[in-house]
Amino acid sequence: MIDYKHIGARIRAIRTEKKITQEQLAEAVGVGTSHISHIETGSGKASLETLIQIINALDCSADELFCLEVKSAKPFLNNWLSEIVADCDPTETKLILDTVTSLKSSLRRLKIMEE
Repeated sequence: MIDYKHIGARIRAIRTEKKITQEQLAEAVGVGTSHISHIETGSGKASLETLIQIINALDCSADELFCLEVKSAKPFLNNWLSEIVADCDPTETKLILDTVTSLKSSLRRLKIMEE
């Protein structure tokens, strides 16, 4: 199932990172500001044409938006994780690693219990 809230959140994150307002994005895409707002909150779905226009307006890749929806996006996710910890000191990196390892273990245990 496609997580439209996640895709919308990624659009919002990339848009704000690039210091683009909803109004500017809406104008570049040729839709209303309220439509962009609905897409970003996941309460509205964008057509494929609109998504392509958003990708072009934000000058990003489809992987950046759909990384959790597309199985082949794992290399992008791995790179993204590397970028997140790139500026961490060794203590922060260890803490992040311990947290992710613990989370993964918990998720696997939950999955086993559900089966």
